[in-house]
Amino acid sequence: MSFALRNAARTVARAAPRRGFSTEPAALKQYLAEEQALQHHAARTTDLWRKISYFVCIPGIAVCTAWVYNAEKEHAAHIEHLKHENGGELPETPAYDYLNRRGKPFPWGMNSLFWN
Repeated sequence: MSFALRNAARTVARAAPRRGFSTEPAALKQYLAEEQALQHHAARTTDLWRKISYFVCIPGIAVCTAWVYNAEKEHAAHIEHLKHENGGELPETPAYDYLNRRGKPFPWGMNSLFWN
């Protein structure tokens, strides 16, 4: 008896319509057109960002590097000028009253951890 019920269930399952992708030509053409448009859009967007990287970012980094190099070169020349004016040594930094004001010392001393 169970054998007959099992065969009947299989027959009904095989006869029932299955859900899946449509094989109609119009639906297939629409799907392929959408997929092709998506790939075309992805290729254009990738090309755009590649051009932005090459023609905007890399020159921008080069300009910033040149600017920082020139600023640091001027700073080094200024330091050398100060050394030349003071006999080869940097002048002593003034001890202003408003700098390093503390009510009590740190456990590791009067300097902060980053200046030791």
